Amino acid sequence: MGCILVLAAAGAAWAYWHLNQNIRSVDIDSALGDDRPARAPVTVPTAAPSASASPSASASPLPTGALNILVLGSDSRSGSENSALGGGDSTGARSDTAMVVHLDADRTKATVVSIPRDTLVTRPSCPTSSGGTTAAAYGAMFNSAYAVGGPVCAVKTVEQLTGVRMDHYIEIDFAGFAGLVDALGGVTVTTTQDIDDDRSHLHLDAGTHRLDGTQALAFARTRHGIGDGSDLGRIKLQQQLVEALLKEAGKTDLLTDPAGLYQMADAITGSLTTDTGLDSLGELRGLAQGLGAIPVTGLTTVTMPVVTAPSDPNRVVAQEPAASRLWASLR
Repeated sequence: MGCILVLAAAGAAWAYWHLNQNIRSVDIDSALGDDRPARAPVTVPTAAPSASASPSASASPLPTGALNILVLGSDSRSGSENSALGGGDSTGARSDTAMVVHLDADRTKATVVSIPRDTLVTRPSCPTSSGGTTAAAYGAMFNSAYAVGGPVCAVKTVEQLTGVRMDHYIEIDFAGFAGLVDALGGVTVTTTQDIDDDRSHLHLDAGTHRLDGTQALAFARTRHGIGDGSDLGRIKLQQQLVEALLKEAGKTDLLTDPAGLYQMADAITGSLTTDTGLDSLGELRGLAQGLGAIPVTGLTTVTMPVVTAPSDPNRVVAQEPAASRLWASLR
């Protein structure tokens, strides 16, 4: 029995180490310094003393405060799995999906704001890992920030666009998203029209469908087979997937399935890049606990208000003052 316990403990320790090592991180705070929007205030609630426990034995409540997290879906084809899922042989990577996730201080509501990748923005000069800087650009496509300056430039561009401090950064690639969906056993979505998109390899009749990871990824990437073929149509599908994932996670008890839990953790951590504030299992677990407390009814998904760009009918720009009012509500 003693040997079995030792082996089990060693296996658990190895699994924890392996999952921690999976996570890649970027020190965004150090790279950007203090020239950023102010952080939201953090409060520490006072715990009511327990009649049956001494003050020293009482659990300290966790600090709370509103959080804003930039979540990017990378279209990198690096690695055989991403290449197979992405199709083609594109080099480099772009932020195929960009969402600002705002968690209210009491963790009862969340707002997910999608930023269209085709939005024309002023891209600021950004520091590079080699010690240089990228050139500022005016009227640049939003997703070019990630392409030229990686996570640091993506965060700086979003903060300049919104005036909102990004407390954290999370990036997940093709393989990680597909693995997450598969670990949950799939997701259920409903489409009101047929989807026939050869580019994303998705072909669905109108109706309700159970999608596996590969199909869900194609659903998130589809734009040419639905609506007017623009990024705005794709964003609606992505927002539907966010809601479907939250519902699926809420009814899946992975704690009773250690193998399933490890499969999900391995798939996600192996495909994640985060800021240094989220680069450990403990920190990610704390964030997940906060997200898990939010009911599906407390989730709001919106798209940054945009209008057609005067300079290019295939691009959009922020619609003012509606966009500014939206971002102000998240500060």
